[in-house]
Amino acid sequence: MQIKCEIKNRNLLVNILGELDHHNAKSIREKIDQLIARNHIKNIIFDFSNIDFMDSSGIGVIMGRYKNLSVTGGKVGVVNVKPTVDRIFNLSGLYKIILKYDNVKDALNEM
Repeated sequence: MQIKCEIKNRNLLVNILGELDHHNAKSIREKIDQLIARNHIKNIIFDFSNIDFMDSSGIGVIMGRYKNLSVTGGKVGVVNVKPTVDRIFNLSGLYKIILKYDNVKDALNEM
């Protein structure tokens, strides 16, 4: 598992390579939280183009970041969601609290 992060105008772009599951959720959560605190991040955009599998721990990572950012008016968005992960988002109800975009450019423009 690898995680690549980039900051653009207080937006944190997170690209995870591999699986977002209980094996790596803690390290991903910790890295994102450090970046949020150090850089006064307002919004997060998760790029799921390199994720084929996500379990409930992955849902927890996203929900936790949503809760942290929503206190200050921030948003969480996802892009490039594959059908298997999209199904998990739909079934879990995550799309009620996070935004789905076609690509990173659209997400940056609309957040």
